[in-house]
Amino acid sequence: MKRHSNLPQTFESQVLELLPRLRRFAIGLAGSQADGDDLCQMTIERALSRRDQWREGTRLDSWMFRIMRNIFIDDKRAVARRGQTFDTEEAGMTVGVEGSQEAAIELALVGRSMERLPDDQREAVLLVMVEGYSYKEAAEIVGCPVGTLNSRLVRGRDALFAMLGEAP
Repeated sequence: MKRHSNLPQTFESQVLELLPRLRRFAIGLAGSQADGDDLCQMTIERALSRRDQWREGTRLDSWMFRIMRNIFIDDKRAVARRGQTFDTEEAGMTVGVEGSQEAAIELALVGRSMERLPDDQREAVLLVMVEGYSYKEAAEIVGCPVGTLNSRLVRGRDALFAMLGEAP
């Protein structure tokens, strides 16, 4: 969707532009497409209902990623309190993937490996390596010092390489 440079974007149109990135991050956090879509929907609902809390001129993407992360953490805590388990669905993770059967299998392997990472490492890998945030931006999103985020990223990346049988 292209906009004219002289027309300001509405809050809603900016949220709409973020949707692919939000969905990708949600699926990465939740571990399945269905749970990721639910997380993404909850994030958008909360952002729309609390749009007055967002300050014009600040980064909408960072604000929404923080909302998503907080919802994810709150939901995970609630599930733990109820004593339920969190089952992931692997079906459908390769739907729409172009390329060979081998590429689809490799993508599924990476996805399963990501699920095995601790939450803090998975967040760091998703934000920096997948979403392209700087270390500083990612640290602000998760609410930790840059050094801590860097450490989580290095540990997560190294763990992924080990699980995938590749040298870093």
